[in-house]
Amino acid sequence: MTPPGTKTVTVRIEGRVQGVYYRAWTEQIARRLDLDGWVRNRRDGSVEAVFSGPALQVDEMLRRCAEGPPDARVTNVVVTDEGGAPPSGFQVLPTH
Repeated sequence: MTPPGTKTVTVRIEGRVQGVYYRAWTEQIARRLDLDGWVRNRRDGSVEAVFSGPALQVDEMLRRCAEGPPDARVTNVVVTDEGGAPPSGFQVLPTH
């Protein structure tokens, strides 16, 4: 169960997002925003992530994901799921 005021989302980030430091950048920003979740590359060339925390911080993370690190070229950020049990901490997972 998600605590009140907490938002959990699963997102897919598309574009030139692999091989450009996107996962490590995502982990750094998520930790700065004190979010729980994970990030991983997908075999289709996109990046998938779960972000959980206060709604304002999650929304800020989504805004930043649309920009990405300097070498990334994000074409789309798709929220594929909202809700669910929040993970604890933030980590980079293997490619899926």
